[in-house]
Amino acid sequence: MSMLPIAQIKLGDCLSKDVSSELGGIIMPKGRVLTERDIEVLDAFMIKHVYVNSKKRIESAKPAPAKTPVSKDQQTKPAEQLLEMDTAELDTKTPSIDQPFHLAWTELAKLMSQVLNMARANQVPTMEMRKLLRPLMEQIKEYKPLAVQIYIKEIDQDLSTNFLIHKSIAVALTTYLIGHWNGCSEKEGMQIALAGLLHDIGKVKVDEDVLRKKESLTEVEQTEVRRHTLYGYEILRSANMITEGVKLAALQHHERLDGSGYPLRIMSDQIHPYAKMVAIADMFHAMTQNRSYRKAASPYVVLEQLHRQAFGKLDPQMVQVFIQKLTLLTQGTIVQLNDGRTGEIVFIDSIYPTRPWVSVEGTIIRLAEERQLHIEKVISE
Repeated sequence: MSMLPIAQIKLGDCLSKDVSSELGGIIMPKGRVLTERDIEVLDAFMIKHVYVNSKKRIESAKPAPAKTPVSKDQQTKPAEQLLEMDTAELDTKTPSIDQPFHLAWTELAKLMSQVLNMARANQVPTMEMRKLLRPLMEQIKEYKPLAVQIYIKEIDQDLSTNFLIHKSIAVALTTYLIGHWNGCSEKEGMQIALAGLLHDIGKVKVDEDVLRKKESLTEVEQTEVRRHTLYGYEILRSANMITEGVKLAALQHHERLDGSGYPLRIMSDQIHPYAKMVAIADMFHAMTQNRSYRKAASPYVVLEQLHRQAFGKLDPQMVQVFIQKLTLLTQGTIVQLNDGRTGEIVFIDSIYPTRPWVSVEGTIIRLAEERQLHIEKVISE
């Protein structure tokens, strides 16, 4: 056994002692065979040295074989698919809660209040979350991301206190839709939704005064807020019934395709698809919900910003599909323009989907042509 600096670790080295974070949580257990991803994570947690047994190095740096036999068909599937196959039966056995969409949302919000408290001790009640997410997923047609602010207000007036809870639920459902729209299988649906629900779980370990601060954050405060991605990965690391993709979504949802994100500054092909989906949903809902220090931005303006961010930052294909699908079914929606007038969307321009035709007192306003105007908010869907 020897203590080595991270820079000298080699793929296949075997940990001879648990690696713990500064908060006391175990990042990696004794006996783990280190992969390239493990070394990146250790570096992200700013671990300087680890104890390894190089003599037990495994060339392939692959995890130990599964203890239970799997079929020949299963052997060809990625590990994340195997985990989802193991838990899919639990999802199908969970009875749907026969209740309206807004009540299902309320029940999940109550649970998430408890989850945030438990997460401070690195505990995550995954089974309970799956059970209460299921009815929302089954009623996904009732969910309108462009109008989410409207029914959150109906459910909970104390948005400044419960912002993180409601945003997490909204991101969960929006991420689930993004996965569905981009051809992900139904078996992945629950894991994709959980990736959205848990993406910001690490914020429970960030000083609340910093999170609620109305003034600009200092450099030290910005650094602390950014560590929520590392805290989140640490919290979820030992959680059961979630795939590595869910854990990586918590770690990577602020990474950007060009390497300008954080915490690892990794690039496109290194970012997990779940994290790419969550990044879009997270940005959309962070900007379209009211905060104690900032008014919600127009969802249509935010979609235009997302379109610009798609170049080098966000996955362009996912963003394009997201914008097209969100705006496709908005015909008939009552909206308010930035000049205060109210009208109805009567036509969706496929070339400029965020700038539809709006009928205001019988006059058709083509927002693609009248660029000084835009949709300020959705009144009703």
